[in-house]
Amino acid sequence: MPYLVKPLPFTRELTGISRKTLDIHHGKLYTGYVNKRNEIEEKLKKSDVAAANATYSEIGELKRQETFAANGVILHEAYFNVLGGNGRPSGPLVERITKDFDSYESWEADFKAAGMAARGWVILAYDINDGRLHNYSSDVHNHGGIWGTVPIVVLDVYEHAYFIDFGADRKSYIEAFMKNLNWEASNKAFHEIICKLAPTKK
Repeated sequence: MPYLVKPLPFTRELTGISRKTLDIHHGKLYTGYVNKRNEIEEKLKKSDVAAANATYSEIGELKRQETFAANGVILHEAYFNVLGGNGRPSGPLVERITKDFDSYESWEADFKAAGMAARGWVILAYDINDGRLHNYSSDVHNHGGIWGTVPIVVLDVYEHAYFIDFGADRKSYIEAFMKNLNWEASNKAFHEIICKLAPTKK
């Protein structure tokens, strides 16, 4: 079955982040990643595996770009999933953040700093390898990911995510993101990870 474009999981208008920005995100970029992911998977079914070569081969290029398209889908969906809230932190995820980062304030400062430093994404992820939360950054969809981690809170810091609304003022965009953070959705994502993926590492 082809991968399908999912609707935005929130309906209310965001504070500081315009509908125009979301339309570019959701209507164009995200949809494009979904379509390319499906196209690549169809081409992989017909690719000549006997011609595989590390210097150049069709299957090699398809496999490389598959990770770019797939992560473009996954990260955008995770980003959309945590928008639409009131930004007030609460719940078991905040409790776990406080434990793993010593305080909520320490986590938030680290998350925002990663957002200022990264070229593409910041991901609060649960790392199955050590059973802890980490803020990871990624300059490109398929660069910087850590094997064995699951994204919970994802921040898009590509320029297209904020230039319409904030120009070059990335810091104000990150502040707006935090004000729109949906902690209920974030807690649900964290709960599902703990229960389904790592039940012994609570």
